Amino acid sequence: MKKKLAEFSPVTAILRGYDYEQVKTVVEVLLDSQVRAVEITLNREDSMQIIRKIVEAYGDSIAVGAGTVLKKQDLEQVIEIGADFVLSPIMFSPAMLDLCKQHAVISIPGAYSPTEIYQSFHDGADIVKVFPARGLGTKYFQDIAAPFGELPLMAVGGVNAENVAQYRKAGAKYVGIASGIFQPQDIKRQDKVGLKKSLSYFESRVKGD
Repeated sequence: MKKKLAEFSPVTAILRGYDYEQVKTVVEVLLDSQVRAVEITLNREDSMQIIRKIVEAYGDSIAVGAGTVLKKQDLEQVIEIGADFVLSPIMFSPAMLDLCKQHAVISIPGAYSPTEIYQSFHDGADIVKVFPARGLGTKYFQDIAAPFGELPLMAVGGVNAENVAQYRKAGAKYVGIASGIFQPQDIKRQDKVGLKKSLSYFESRVKGD
């Protein structure tokens, strides 16, 4: 069941380089949380298979997306296996954005400069991933809003439990977070107790507690 943009989670958990069982464990922990989107990056030979299996098992309960989508060929495969959204560290071509629209897949291309951000929205992006946000800082999102107004921007790269509330307050409607939510060793060990503890702390920081 495709997720609508209006329902898209403000926080996306990014999983890079983990096997199916490790991804499955994280997703099961997320099901009891307010983090309602998980991005599985295409940096493993079996990434497509992992995404497909997660979509089949959990797609009705959480938005499942593909990350590091660089080529139209990859996008076509991701759409075929049922991903709800796609992200990239770089801009998507207009043809790729059109393909996302045709299949009701949420498009989140990457951008860094004001020109790239503007062009991505002009070409039809649903959300623009500002990456790497670490080098720009929270004030960048405030500065972007001055000429462009409020935009659906996602801060990715350097966002963690300690600064997530600052990014959100500065104007990042969405955030994508890798190691800033969970400890990598907990994911590798499939330690649900450790994962739930980290998630609980992260959620408290999102709320500004």
